[in-house]
Amino acid sequence: MSEPVKGPASYFPSIEQKYGRPISEWQGLIRSSELTKHMELVNWLKTEHGMGHGHANALVAHTLKEDAAGS
Repeated sequence: MSEPVKGPASYFPSIEQKYGRPISEWQGLIRSSELTKHMELVNWLKTEHGMGHGHANALVAHTLKEDAAGS
């Protein structure tokens, strides 16, 4: 049996279900945004895409961490 997903990625199934886009598409939007700061991106997802704070925060945190790691 596999370990349960923890951290920001644990939100991904509910994000995809609630907002109707795959995580890769959301990450593409984040990466193509002119905004670079964590909270700017979170607020942008909330205001422009109607995303809840927890979901926006999880997506931004995970995406920025991947980018920092060179993934």
